[in-house]
Amino acid sequence: MTFPPFDYARRVDSVRQSLHELGVDGLLVTSLVNVRYLTGFTGSAAMAHVSDHRVLLMTDGRYTTQAEEEVVAGTEIAIRGDDGYRPIVQAAVTSGRHGLEAEAVSWAESRRVAEWLPSVELAPTSGVVEEVRTQKDAGEMARLEAAVSIGDATLQRLMPEIHAGRTESQIAALIESSFRDLGASGPSFPPIVAAGSRSAMPHHRAGPAPLERGDLVVLDFGCMVDGYCSDMTRTAIVGKPTAEQRALYALVKDAQEAARQCARSGVPASELDHAAREVIAAAGHGDAFSHSLGHGVGLEIHEAPWARATSTDILQPDHVVTDEPGVYLAGYGGVRLEDMLAVTETGCRTMTSSPHDLDFYVVGA
Repeated sequence: MTFPPFDYARRVDSVRQSLHELGVDGLLVTSLVNVRYLTGFTGSAAMAHVSDHRVLLMTDGRYTTQAEEEVVAGTEIAIRGDDGYRPIVQAAVTSGRHGLEAEAVSWAESRRVAEWLPSVELAPTSGVVEEVRTQKDAGEMARLEAAVSIGDATLQRLMPEIHAGRTESQIAALIESSFRDLGASGPSFPPIVAAGSRSAMPHHRAGPAPLERGDLVVLDFGCMVDGYCSDMTRTAIVGKPTAEQRALYALVKDAQEAARQCARSGVPASELDHAAREVIAAAGHGDAFSHSLGHGVGLEIHEAPWARATSTDILQPDHVVTDEPGVYLAGYGGVRLEDMLAVTETGCRTMTSSPHDLDFYVVGA
């Protein structure tokens, strides 16, 4: 698969602008996801420092060649020696006020850096790079689209394979096999296959239990393409649906559509959660919608913006957010539907193309 390039210059410029607004002279980046986002480096051991005059990647000797191949032009590379990162950080950060990623550095690590830099003021920062990551560039959107497409194709392959007697674990294995067969690097999270009363547990993990006639089956899965994730959920029914199952499915579908209709630039992400929750509450199942509506998707399966009641995020063009309401009735089962939405100025585009019609998800008994 060939994709458009990433806009690294915009990313770094946006981070620098945020640092100026915070009154800091640089940022020590310790989150590996953020290191990758700013430099292109995908190794498992690294730090980066961003300042007005340069971007510096620090890693160890195992990754010398990989770093040279992966990092974007203009990023400097420093390979740590026996003294670790200390001399590199001391040479790069000599004075002023510098940020540490509060969510990505432990107390011990922050104390260690403070000992390295006694004459430098260290300030905790939150969400500096993560906020920039919310707005996807063309290269990111293309990779997300590819991951979503593989998810859709996997569902098409999967439906004929779901029937009574097949176990949750067998179905999960089919999902992961299809991902790799279609070009993904693997799953973006362990597939959720939850049948019967277990479908009332939103994050049930696939187990050895076989599907039975009459089961609701929640299928929640996603894959990764060049580091970017997809996420989708559909609910199948083994055998002829009952009137109650049809009503529950229709309710969740209506709630999902209500949220989708709200999604556009300038709208608080919390409004999407409210729109879906209002539909479900009006049907008497408010307490059975036990999680927030959705989340951003990108290099991480769960990232900003957050579509939950307490979110302060405001949707912007090229944000990608999930729309995944659910109703979970203990001892009976649950229904969840999930799509990825790409936000536009005037509305949103549903990235997921799999059908929503219940009859498509009626599987063999």
